[in-house]
This record gives sequence, C-alpha cells and structure tokens, in this order.
Amino acid sequence: MAKKAGAGAPVRIVYGGDPYLNEQTARDLRIQAEHRRPDAETVELDATVAGRYAFDEAVSPSLLSDAAIVVVTNLQNADEKLGDAIVDYCGQAADDPTDASVVICRHDGGVKGKRLVDRLEKAGARKETVPDLKKADAKLNFTIQRFERQGRRVDPLAAQQLVAVLGERTGELAAMCDQLCFDFDDDPIGIERVNQYMTANPQVTGFAVADAAIAGRTADAIVQMRAAVEQGTDPIALIGALAMKLRGLAKASAVKSGTLSTAEAKMNPWVLKNSMRQLGGWTSAGMARCVQLLAWADEQSKTNGGDPVYALERCIEAISHKGR
Repeated sequence: MAKKAGAGAPVRIVYGGDPYLNEQTARDLRIQAEHRRPDAETVELDATVAGRYAFDEAVSPSLLSDAAIVVVTNLQNADEKLGDAIVDYCGQAADDPTDASVVICRHDGGVKGKRLVDRLEKAGARKETVPDLKKADAKLNFTIQRFERQGRRVDPLAAQQLVAVLGERTGELAAMCDQLCFDFDDDPIGIERVNQYMTANPQVTGFAVADAAIAGRTADAIVQMRAAVEQGTDPIALIGALAMKLRGLAKASAVKSGTLSTAEAKMNPWVLKNSMRQLGGWTSAGMARCVQLLAWADEQSKTNGGDPVYALERCIEAISHKGR
C-alpha cells in the first residue's frame, strides 16, 4: 500500500520541466529545509557516480549533525543499488519524518528512471512536477511570478518584451528580472526600463523600429534603423522583427474577422490585444504589399550586391503608411 506523502515528507522528487526551474525548485526546497534544520549538514550527490554506500553515509548521523540535507542530482542515472537505498530510506524516514534527514532528488523527467520515481512515491516520497515553459503563456507567467518573488510587479507589455527576447533562455530571463528589480524602484517595471537594459540586443532594437513604423513614425523608425545598422546590428535581424510584428497584425485581423479563432492564432493574449489596437487603417491589400516588400528585403540582405538598408527603408515607409 502506498504511503501518503505530505508537504513535510522527508524525501522529495523534483521531476522534469524546464531545467532552470527544476534547479530553482530544488534550491527552494533545500533553503526551506535549511531554515527548518539550521544544524543539518548539506550534502550533494550525483546519482551518475554515487553509490549506495555514499547515500547511506550521507543520510546517517555524523559528528557534526544528527541529520543532513541530501541533494541527489540526475536521479534518472541511479543504478539499482542506489535506487534501492533511496527507496529503503524513504520508507524508514516516512515513519519518523521529524528527525529524519531530508533528501531532495532531481529527475530530468524522461523515461529513464521513471520506475524508480514510481517506487519512491509508493514508499512515501512527495513528487514536485515542474512546468516545462514551452508555451508562451507559461513563459509570461514565469516572468510575472519572478517579479512577484521580489515583491514587485511588471507591466504586461514589459513582461512580453522580456519573453520575446529571452524566452528561450530561462536562466538569463530570470537574471534579467532580478536585475531590473535590484536596479530600479519602479512598481510596476515598465517597457522603457526593459528596453533601457536590452538596447544592445538586435531583437529589441528591431521591435523598437517596428513599433515606430507601425505607429506611423516613419522618420523615427528610419533613424533608429540606420543607427542600429551602424552599431553593428545585422539588417536581417531588423527585417525579422518587422516581419514578426506584421504577422501579429495579420493574425489579429483574421481573428477580428472571424476567419481564425483565438486558439488557432496561437498568440499570447497581451500580444493579440496590442495587435488588435494597431489594426486601424490596415487593409488586406496593404498587408500583402508589406509582406512582399519584406520578402524582397530578406532577399536583398542575403544577395551579393543587394542593398539591405535601402530595402529596409522601403519596408519601413510602406509599413508606416499601412501598405498604401
């Protein structure tokens, strides 16, 4: 019969999800355990190389402490003897969780080692399933929650900007959120602060150019574009940002007309809402012309003898005039 695992279960399994979040969850559990047991010794074991003897020694009382906080990484790589040792300890510790050593196991979420995870849960371990952050909404929620961890708020558009640039690198995204909270007292943190910190990123520069163009500020957009190119930004990055903004407008238009559902658009709600606000004055023919110009600009940037800066200017002029 499986033992019920409560919040204070001495053996915890941090399972799968985004690697950074997996590590963060394990770190949070370790910090919580250290607060509860300030006299406990912290021991780290890698299941790839650690054996049963190393684990038994880690969870046993020592000269320095009666209990330990044992963090086991790469649980999926544990051999049979180490797995048996952790299962045996889990069963023993569940009977006396107050004085037991705390064991925090990290598993990557794959098929390998899944049977061991099931055995540990039956023995009384508590499993913490970590989100994978693959969807845009999950990344946005993570960003908002990262600010909340600091007791702060972030403007939704600023959070979306962070996700757009750093969404594929969770560690860098978290570090940027923390740095913004440390350096600025704004509450909420706005998009101006975000762009202030990421102006060196070509994607951010491209979004700024695209926003200026869509807002009809032709001269501003061209000046920003030329400055970015002079500072070393590849024109192809700027073309990509313009194309991304235009795709957003096209999807928003399709959703508004009913030819595409919100789910089929696969857009973050904040991005969709913003794109909807920018649709005024656009026509299908205007969008089509701008898309064709962007395709031509892309070709110019990849062809010897092409003039990508001139092509970018043409695209910016067209977009700022809504393709007319």
